[in-house]
Amino acid sequence: MRDFLKVYVPIAILIVAGFALAYHYVNPAPPSHLRMAAGAQGGAYDQLARQYQAYLARNGVSLEILSTAGSLQNLTLLSSPTSGVDLAFVQGGTGDRKAMPGLRAIASLYYEPIWIFVRGAPPDRLSALRGRRIATGADGSGTRAAAEMLLAANGITADSASFVALAGKDAAAALKAGRIDAAFLVTSRQDPVVNDLALTPGIGLVSLAQAEAYARLFPFLSVVTLPKGLVSLDKNIPAQDVSLLAPAAALVARSSLHPALIDLLVAAAQEINGQGDDFGASGEFPSARHVDFPVSADARRALASGPPFLRRYLPFWAAVLVDRMWILVLPLLTLMIPLLRAAPPTYRWQVRRRIQRHYAELRRIEAQARDYRRPEALARAHEELDRLQASAGRIQLPLGFAEDLYHLRLHIDFVRRSLPVAAAAAPPERDVLSARR
Repeated sequence: MRDFLKVYVPIAILIVAGFALAYHYVNPAPPSHLRMAAGAQGGAYDQLARQYQAYLARNGVSLEILSTAGSLQNLTLLSSPTSGVDLAFVQGGTGDRKAMPGLRAIASLYYEPIWIFVRGAPPDRLSALRGRRIATGADGSGTRAAAEMLLAANGITADSASFVALAGKDAAAALKAGRIDAAFLVTSRQDPVVNDLALTPGIGLVSLAQAEAYARLFPFLSVVTLPKGLVSLDKNIPAQDVSLLAPAAALVARSSLHPALIDLLVAAAQEINGQGDDFGASGEFPSARHVDFPVSADARRALASGPPFLRRYLPFWAAVLVDRMWILVLPLLTLMIPLLRAAPPTYRWQVRRRIQRHYAELRRIEAQARDYRRPEALARAHEELDRLQASAGRIQLPLGFAEDLYHLRLHIDFVRRSLPVAAAAAPPERDVLSARR
């Protein structure tokens, strides 16, 4: 057992050390809790966030949804190291990659049209809104940023029009009540506020005749068409095709977000946003296009190739565990295989070394015995052989090495029996001296 431990304990220590070293360089397990900045409670971003929350919950990840004023506040929270926000929905055109280098896009999710409703007959150019009372969205929202950008392109500022910080239901109510003349909304067509205003008599939806020009001036904008009668076939609303401008809603995260969670979020986007809608064809989203920030390398790979191999066949946490274990096992195997292959011969050498030491002593006694010329020297050789035989008898070896032990004892006895012969064969000392003369 002592010989066994001398060989295998160091090997076990080396393997444990290799495991610890490999573990040091393995990515930590992904967190099981995320915090998302969405939008106003009950709005399009909030409803979308709840779909992502349900998907992530099925995969063992909890998602905390934080209600905000919109995209600009979302970006502020996402950029703050103390906010605890991991990801957010962001309207295209509101982000600045130079000012926020620590953010990465996961994917764009869908076209988010800019709806411009007015009282009375809708104009086909935004310049007609000069001098009007305009709801441009809440402070900190993407709607506010988009509205002020488009109006400024037509020379309309807070000095030449009255900008009112109203959004969603509040803006719709003010427009219907006549407290404002126009309202900007940036949301999906499924938003009840859009359908409510589209069906309200005396409220018109602006179709931009210069939509293509805006898209050229602002590359993050796309031109989409609301087909005639899509809101209501029975009432034929809208009465004609409407040209709208649309940034794309994107999912943005900190660059430090765990790669496994990025894969999971891309899978969620493909399930939730991949079926298409009124403005995007099936399979067009999620996409690496229409984003303000660099796309994460992990997200780009997932968008192009789909989920990793293990995620196709295993639940999320099982796939993560196996993936991490592979990183640990591979270097461990490269260390274990040669060590374990070297262990048996090293063990055999360790056991036989105890016998080999006795053979070295036996050879010394035999070599010296041939030069003995005095009876007392021969007697001393016999004494040494007796001690060597007794020492050999005390050796404890595994049963598999018993043959080697008995060979040693036979060889000691052989040398003992050969000593008188060797002594008798040696010439007397004076005959040797005579021969040398």
